[in-house]
Amino acid sequence: MSVQVAAPAVELKELSGPMDKAAGPPCEPVAAHPPGHGVAAAPCPLAAPEREAALAPSCSERPPGSGCPGLSSSAAGLPPGAAKVPQASAMKRSDPHHPQHRHRDGNDSSGAAAEALVSPDGTVSEAPRTVKKIQFADQKQEFNKRPTKIGRRSLSRSISQSSTDSYSSAASYTDSSDDETSPRDKQQKNSKGSSDFCVKNIKQAEFGRREIEIAEQEMPALMALRKRAQGEKPLSGAKIVGCTHITAQTAVLMETLGALGAQCRWAACNIYSTLNEVAAALAESGFPVFAWKGESEDDFWWCIDRCVNVEGWQPNMILDDGGDLTHWIYKKYPNMFKKIKGIVEESVTGVHRLYQLSKAGKLCVPAMNVNDSVTKQKFDNLYCCRESILDGLKRTTDMMFGGKQVVVCGYGEVGKGCCAALKAMGSIVYVTEIDPICALQACMDGFRLVKLNEVIRQVDIVITCTGNKNVVTREHLDRMKNSCIVCNMGHSNTEIDVASLRTPELTWERVRSQVDHVIWPDGKRIVLLAEGRLLNLSCSTVPTFVLSITATTQALALIELYNAPEGRYKQDVYLLPKKMDEYVASLHLPTFDAHLTELTDEQAKYLGLNKNGPFKPNYYRY
Repeated sequence: MSVQVAAPAVELKELSGPMDKAAGPPCEPVAAHPPGHGVAAAPCPLAAPEREAALAPSCSERPPGSGCPGLSSSAAGLPPGAAKVPQASAMKRSDPHHPQHRHRDGNDSSGAAAEALVSPDGTVSEAPRTVKKIQFADQKQEFNKRPTKIGRRSLSRSISQSSTDSYSSAASYTDSSDDETSPRDKQQKNSKGSSDFCVKNIKQAEFGRREIEIAEQEMPALMALRKRAQGEKPLSGAKIVGCTHITAQTAVLMETLGALGAQCRWAACNIYSTLNEVAAALAESGFPVFAWKGESEDDFWWCIDRCVNVEGWQPNMILDDGGDLTHWIYKKYPNMFKKIKGIVEESVTGVHRLYQLSKAGKLCVPAMNVNDSVTKQKFDNLYCCRESILDGLKRTTDMMFGGKQVVVCGYGEVGKGCCAALKAMGSIVYVTEIDPICALQACMDGFRLVKLNEVIRQVDIVITCTGNKNVVTREHLDRMKNSCIVCNMGHSNTEIDVASLRTPELTWERVRSQVDHVIWPDGKRIVLLAEGRLLNLSCSTVPTFVLSITATTQALALIELYNAPEGRYKQDVYLLPKKMDEYVASLHLPTFDAHLTELTDEQAKYLGLNKNGPFKPNYYRY
């Protein structure tokens, strides 16, 4: 099997410049000072009737609806003219060391509350000890009204091999819900009367639209492609079925594909990564979306089937993330491949599956390997993980990284990003690696290369970044120190042997969303994040700008495969043409006000290059 590099079928036009987007007097309580604290209770010079007359106007001058603490002293059982300060007032102070204020609630040893009386001239006197506390009935009633029912979490402990757990944005409006009804059992319609979708709640579309609009600001290349689509529709007639993470960034990609002329149907590649409000916004816009956060394994495959198996509509392009969609079509609807022009795959796991099919002679359509394109490897895998690893760990554990011992399994682009971030935060980082070239890079970057067994007893954090299986086994988990944090940054959920932890002698304790304590019989516990699935999308978010680079690469790959003349691409796996990688990068440079240097004719001739690129040979390693 040979890895081939595709030649672009469509002309890439340059786009000029970045994409354009578009009071009366105060009547406040006075704090009471306990006796002996240097504040004497001065007698009020006015008689009781005069005190009442002096106090009333200041409160009556307040605007309607503004409260007046201490109003109606007679109703409170206080001497005329005295303003009672409620015990719950933020102005109240007490000395916990004073004999009469030993209790945390400000009461003296006899249980009577220390309260203050204020006279019109601002002097303070202590209230009689027989005064009763005010009962805040409204507040008590409000607490009693708190809902006691907690939404059921219908989350499957067993999911597909490559479908990863993604507790997406902390800003999600749908993390918890009292609605226990499965979306599959609901009858929902959007404002246009269509019911060809299945989301958690279509009413959340407005919130999702706001998130999509925010994401658009950080995705300049996709917005530029939309602008170009005003004159031409390079995907006109394309029927794309997609299976990716459904986030605000994916929504921008889907709407861009729609602007380029494509029809799309979408499911989630991940049972937890879906932002319910974004899925609702897409459904409201007319996209058939079948996804919600917290799908079961059965729901996961049902959603994929609903995207593929629809009367009167058959896909001719596949956009996959992890290979589950491709696998499902091969398994259930193999005849569909007669009309499918190509597959675009962006994950290590999915690409590995495609190469297996190609090697076995079972790949019946051309496939584009986006994962190994330069723009995906160097930006999504490296720079994205360099930022999101810290975000995911902070949100879930609130830990400090300085001085912590961390082992990172794998020193590919993802591992490089994780190691760089943790080293910059002051962590002591070890690396495990099977490839001597990557291992040498780790050593030259200042990391100690070890075997996992050598450091497993001492490290505070274990991070897997290999895309392999059983990198961290039950034997490793048994030998970890108490409170060791275990997580995965690879796409597949097979790197950590989580299944071996589901035994009767071990106790699982949910601490917070996507954070579990697994407790051994002797009391030792490890902190398992996202049940061993993808950490950054499970427990935090990823930078939108980086996703813009990946999404643009996916869009161009779809355009290339769809428009390629018959016979250009055979039934094999291809890399994205170098010219397209450079084009994706050039679309993002205006964001930084960057200015490329241009070759002179003499320089281009000397190097044997075209002045407009590509500037590196296909074998060049960035």
